[in-house]
Amino acid sequence: MTYLLLAAVFLAVAAAVAVAVAATRRGAAPAVGWRALALATGALLVLTAVFDNVMIAAGLFSYADAHVSGLRVGLAPVEDFSYPLAAVLLLPALWSLLGGERAR
Repeated sequence: MTYLLLAAVFLAVAAAVAVAVAATRRGAAPAVGWRALALATGALLVLTAVFDNVMIAAGLFSYADAHVSGLRVGLAPVEDFSYPLAAVLLLPALWSLLGGERAR
C-alpha cells in the first residue's frame, strides 16, 4: 500500500464524518468558526512542514521512494500533510457530535 492511498483513505473518512455531522447539525450554531478553522489549518501545515523536515533531516525516519508520490515540501512527502488536514476536518466534527459546544 502506498502512502498516497493510505492518506486518501484517511482524508475520505474524515471528510465523510465531517459532512455527515454538518448535515445532521443544520440550523445549529457552528461548533467552530471558519476563521479559526483556517488559522488552525495553516498552523498545523506549517508545523508539519517544519518538524517533518527536521526529523527526516536528522535521520529519525525516511520514506521509500516506491511508496510516495515523489512530490515533496523540502524533505517531507506531500502525503504527510494529509494527517493534519484530516485532523482539521475530523476533530471539530467529533467535538460537535459529542456535544462539546454545549454551555458548561
